[in-house]
Amino acid sequence: MIGYVTLGTNDLAKGAAFYDAIAAEMGTGRMMEFDNFIAWGTMGGAPGVAITKPFDGNPASVGNGVMVALEAKDKAQVDRLHALALAHGGVCEGPPGPRGDSGFYAGYFRDPDGNKLNAFIMG
Repeated sequence: MIGYVTLGTNDLAKGAAFYDAIAAEMGTGRMMEFDNFIAWGTMGGAPGVAITKPFDGNPASVGNGVMVALEAKDKAQVDRLHALALAHGGVCEGPPGPRGDSGFYAGYFRDPDGNKLNAFIMG
């Protein structure tokens, strides 16, 4: 049902560099790009992520409690995605590691605009 999730940005170039690195690690690239909007993913594949400058012209802001979860292929990729996020201007919101006792492994980070994401694997 979900094709892609859009997050606001105040600096499209900085956000693009951040998400280009994340997408490359996940084996995908840009699937749409036009004025003030870029989306990463594969058409017909899993949902993608997009960034945009807000249409109304106001500054982008972070939604409290909003998070995008990126499904990794294994724990090592969770670790790499978390490291890439930090290397490209992201901020750590919780280092990679197990959460609970159900086999959930995740690393949490914010993009350069403060949007919260995680990379995770189950089992």
